[in-house]
Amino acid sequence: MPLAALVLVAYLGYTLVSRHGPLVSISFKTADGLTAKQTQVRYKAVTLGTVDSINLSDDSSHVVVTVRMTSEAEPLLTSQARFWVVRPQLTGGLSAIQSGLDALVSGAYIALDPGAKGGKEQRSFEGLEAPPSVRSDEPGTVYFLTAPSVSGLSPGAPIYYRDVNVGELLSFELEQESVRLRIFVHTPYDRHIVAETRFWNSSGLSVDTGAEGLRVQLQSVRTLLSGGIAFRTPSDAEGHPQSAAQTSFQLYDTRRAAEISFYASSIPFVSYFQSSVNGLGAGSEVQIFGRTLGAVTDVALARDPREGHAGQLAARVAYVLQPERALEARDRDALSEEGMRALVKDQLRVVLASSNLLTGQKVLSLEYVPGAHAARLEREGDALVLPSQAEGIEALSTTLNQVAAKVNQIPFAEIGEHLNGALSSLQSTVGGPELRHALASLDSTLAEIGNLAREAKTDLGPALARLPAISQKLEGAISRANAAFGQNGYGTDSAVQRDLQRTMGEVGDAARSIRLLADYLSRHPESALRGRGTSEP
Repeated sequence: MPLAALVLVAYLGYTLVSRHGPLVSISFKTADGLTAKQTQVRYKAVTLGTVDSINLSDDSSHVVVTVRMTSEAEPLLTSQARFWVVRPQLTGGLSAIQSGLDALVSGAYIALDPGAKGGKEQRSFEGLEAPPSVRSDEPGTVYFLTAPSVSGLSPGAPIYYRDVNVGELLSFELEQESVRLRIFVHTPYDRHIVAETRFWNSSGLSVDTGAEGLRVQLQSVRTLLSGGIAFRTPSDAEGHPQSAAQTSFQLYDTRRAAEISFYASSIPFVSYFQSSVNGLGAGSEVQIFGRTLGAVTDVALARDPREGHAGQLAARVAYVLQPERALEARDRDALSEEGMRALVKDQLRVVLASSNLLTGQKVLSLEYVPGAHAARLEREGDALVLPSQAEGIEALSTTLNQVAAKVNQIPFAEIGEHLNGALSSLQSTVGGPELRHALASLDSTLAEIGNLAREAKTDLGPALARLPAISQKLEGAISRANAAFGQNGYGTDSAVQRDLQRTMGEVGDAARSIRLLADYLSRHPESALRGRGTSEP
């Protein structure tokens, strides 16, 4: 029995010694969350040691944590190893929240990253106050992004490439006029990052109210909590060499802003509008026949330098045209300075058009405008100034205003007064006693002429004797009628006066003919029987 007990004790002692690894010391600024004989050291969720004791340093500036490691952890304790404390937290991005929730359930623990292989054996370490940016079991590349602000981003925010999570935001630091963000992209996705790659902030919801209607885009639910960054590389640059580690890129606010710089050729243009540009802003599309050709870069108020508008305020819209977006290679010279001069001469104009009547969003559209006023292409610094033209509701409103202005210039009151006077004068003329008397006299004269014609059939002598008196009476009636119509005040400018004078003239000609006939018959009475001779006048 004593021998068996001795063997058992020896086995237990050997087992205990074999399982226990070396003691290591780790220094931290504080021991917040750490407990002796309880807090564990973990690597990939595997326990590799337990805190043995916690003591202040000699100068009381930090704490020294002594950890009893297991034997299987001994190969990992080299100069490349790093330790840090994972404490319960609900800030710092979704990845930090996830690890913080784990710590909230199991308590704080010390995490271990063995680092690269080839380090020297070591038993004393200086702990990290924050998780390391890059870990040995996650190959990839670190890059830097520059932005005016973090805009809802936080450490742990995901990095997306074609909607695939390929990395995360490690940290950021303030610089003089911007923020510098440090990101990590996992292998093999880091090979897609080249000099032409563009990054943009994809945090939260993206709402677009373009010509396709209302569009709501969400990169992922995770971006709602910690933000997100996306990047894209143009297809023609996919084969270019990978950018070196720690290369800096610009972080754009939106994808549309990033896409403006995708194309190698961006020709700057400017147009001025003296109408509302509400609904147009930086990033709005520039189209030609419905195809996207560029984007607006800035909208501001400025004095209009165009001929005929000098000194007036106008909306100055700056934009870029990118031939690669819509034109074939052989046709891209149409957007050069000489090509644009020819297009402007052919009445090409920049039109402010509505892309969505419901939301009021607008775009710039290059269109041929028949009948447009002659214009020429001018320069404003490095940009070309394209002539603009009102379109749609603005053009209709302008036309209606011009028509209204011309209508307002018509003197309706004066015309009404003249018309009332004309009607009164015509009424007094037609209903006056002079005209009634003249018409009655004319009627009686015509009746006598009729009687004369009947008498001539039976007895020509008496009829001929009455011709001079009838002619004189007819001329008198005509004179009285002309005098009556002359009193209406219209003179020769009245259409009624002219028609009546024409009628009176014809009646007067008839009276003169009667008088001449009477004179001739009185000299040649025989002509009533045998007619006029050929030699007579």
